[in-house]
Amino acid sequence: MAASPGPVAAPPKPTWEPKQQEVPYPWLRPTIRIRLTLLYGGMFLIAGILLLSIIYMLAAQALHDAGGLEFRVSGTNVQISSDTCPQLGSAQNNGQLNEAIKDCTAAQRQHALDSLLNRALLALVGLSIIAFAFGYAMAGRVLSPLGRITRTARRVAGTDLSRRIELDGPDDELKELADTFDEMLDRLERAFTAQQRFVGNASHELRTPLAINRTLLEVHLSDPEAPTELQQLGKTLLATNERSEQLVEGLLLLARSDNQIVERKPVDLAEVAGRAIDQTRADAADKGVEVRGERRPVVVQGNGVLLERIALNLVQNAVRYNVAEGGWVEVTTEAQHGQALLVVSNTGPVVPAYEIDNLFEPFRRLRTERTGSDKGVGLGLSIARSVARAHGGRIIAEPREGGGLVMRVTLPV
Repeated sequence: MAASPGPVAAPPKPTWEPKQQEVPYPWLRPTIRIRLTLLYGGMFLIAGILLLSIIYMLAAQALHDAGGLEFRVSGTNVQISSDTCPQLGSAQNNGQLNEAIKDCTAAQRQHALDSLLNRALLALVGLSIIAFAFGYAMAGRVLSPLGRITRTARRVAGTDLSRRIELDGPDDELKELADTFDEMLDRLERAFTAQQRFVGNASHELRTPLAINRTLLEVHLSDPEAPTELQQLGKTLLATNERSEQLVEGLLLLARSDNQIVERKPVDLAEVAGRAIDQTRADAADKGVEVRGERRPVVVQGNGVLLERIALNLVQNAVRYNVAEGGWVEVTTEAQHGQALLVVSNTGPVVPAYEIDNLFEPFRRLRTERTGSDKGVGLGLSIARSVARAHGGRIIAEPREGGGLVMRVTLPV
């Protein structure tokens, strides 16, 4: 009897670690700590030398001023007088004369110290201003790589994963941070590209069997001798197949619209909104919904097909989720504050403000999932938001007073 094989070892999990560069002499590496220590230590040393030099010059000037006490001897009877000490002339004996000289010297010394203090304070203020200005400039120079990293991160946050920092300079902590950030961006870009490629390939692969199913169903439905039950079943399957095709098209468009639009052309937003209204006019007439609004010409740079999909999805939702009687949809376009604005307002049920964000989630509708609805595939607002972001704009939904929504799409001109 053959021995059963032992348990197969699980394959090792793939791991990734940033590249570790071996530094031959780590204590000689020009780190930020060493550079800042040398910089601010040198600045303190230079400031100290300048301050000592200024104090030395001020002290020399003060001593020179204090030594300006001049005495003059006049007359046959010895009399001592001075312009800075007039009280010497009134001395009657040696004791009064010595006391006057002592007071005069103390006053002169105090004047010299006061002058030295005032000048030293002025010198300190001036030196402090120079030191702060120089320190601010040097700190900005040292921290400039952080600003570059921040600007790149903001561009990446705008769904532009192709940006890289590529920081040059000494091999310090900032360069290590920038290199690690670049490696992380490489992995993120590969992951997003693989995900979008998978969605695109899956959508393309699903198109073929759905097209075949639609053709077969249409052929069977065209047979006049087919039983009524088979005709009804064929119509149901055809509607389900059509909804699946819409879902695949929506997934493919959603995967494409998450990228930045590389080829941009001038597109009139009013013309795009007009085409969307023309495509939904029949549905609006069937539901008794009035479509109105003033559409002023405003040209943006982008993809006309994708921008039309934004307007079409918003107008379709506005018509679809409206009131039974007396409903209306207002579509306006205009330029406002240097940006293009598309506004779609409609009457409808009251929408709580806290549930607005759920409307932009794929396959979701207010309070219920959209996967079971026959009104759509649940990707309309998700696609609209992705397309707006790909064009550098945004879409905001607000509850309308009295029911319904106000959808505002802002795009750069």
